[in-house]
Amino acid sequence: MTVSVLRALHHGRAPDDPLVLPGPWDAASARVFADAGFPALATPSAGVAASLGYEDGATPAAEVFAAVARIVRAVPVPVSADIEAGYGLPPKELVERLLATGAVGCNLEDSVDGVLLDPQRQADRLAEVRAVAGEDLFVNARVDTYVRGVPDGTDPEAETIARARLYTAAGADCVYPIAAPPESLPRLAAAVAAPLNALALPDGPTPRRLGELGATRITFGPGLQRRAMAAVREMADRLHAG
Repeated sequence: MTVSVLRALHHGRAPDDPLVLPGPWDAASARVFADAGFPALATPSAGVAASLGYEDGATPAAEVFAAVARIVRAVPVPVSADIEAGYGLPPKELVERLLATGAVGCNLEDSVDGVLLDPQRQADRLAEVRAVAGEDLFVNARVDTYVRGVPDGTDPEAETIARARLYTAAGADCVYPIAAPPESLPRLAAAVAAPLNALALPDGPTPRRLGELGATRITFGPGLQRRAMAAVREMADRLHAG
């Protein structure tokens, strides 16, 4: 599937109909989600890492790209890949290796080893990615202000908006203030001229409600993979108990 299909899915949506993108962690889960009728999928780095036996953030780039390629081959819908902060690869190599998997979108986050990157540095990197990829890649710029913290005396919402504006100006198609409080979503959506990605949590607002609050796109991080593993663990306990 082409990037134009994925890009079009982010526009013209009603507030109560956000784009819901389940996160497959392997080819089998991708097929389940595609067969259920979801129009696109977005891999989570932590879910893929767990499926490969790694901690989140510790998966070698080659194994990530191979896993994404298997997912893409398994489904007829567009796939966006979480490629963390880009594994230290130069933008040209990063884009070439990602596009070689067949993925048409990506998440790029603005923190490394738990530390926020300088926002202008990240914007410059996003601009390089956009220059290399042209329109062949849907770039979702993750903003980590709420998961990594901001300096004392800095307003998280203001810092998130400032970063998001820099990233969209650099060519990002969408911004993802991961773990932003639901009550902040209306202000974030109003302040940024790009689709807004929100993270759905088991104990949080429903995807539909997140859409009503301003999110265009809803993803789940590793939540779905963890629920699946909880079901496997329950099955294993029953089998072990006889």
